[in-house]
Amino acid sequence: MTQMTTMFERPDLKEASTGQLVRRLSEQLGELLRGEMELAKVELRDKGKRVGAGAGLAGAAGVLALFGLAAFITAAIAALALIGRSQIKRGTPPLPEQAISGIKQDVEAVKAGVRR
Repeated sequence: MTQMTTMFERPDLKEASTGQLVRRLSEQLGELLRGEMELAKVELRDKGKRVGAGAGLAGAAGVLALFGLAAFITAAIAALALIGRSQIKRGTPPLPEQAISGIKQDVEAVKAGVRR
């Protein structure tokens, strides 16, 4: 407490000797540098915490992006499977339906021609 009060007290500098002024300057510079170093430590600690939190959030975003990509791929697979299934249903049974229909019409036409 006494050190702080001496910092703010303004003794008559005109009466102080050069040695006293140099000693006082040295003390004040030391205190100033210690204070600045402490401030730098606190500032770097805070910034380090922010960088760590930011890196953690970026990592979480990357993991979620991978899950999102996996979900998208799964949806694409399901859509392709459904399209494939409908194509298979259209192709089964593997009978030439138009040709069979044409043959039936031909047979009916021949039968009708024979009856005449």
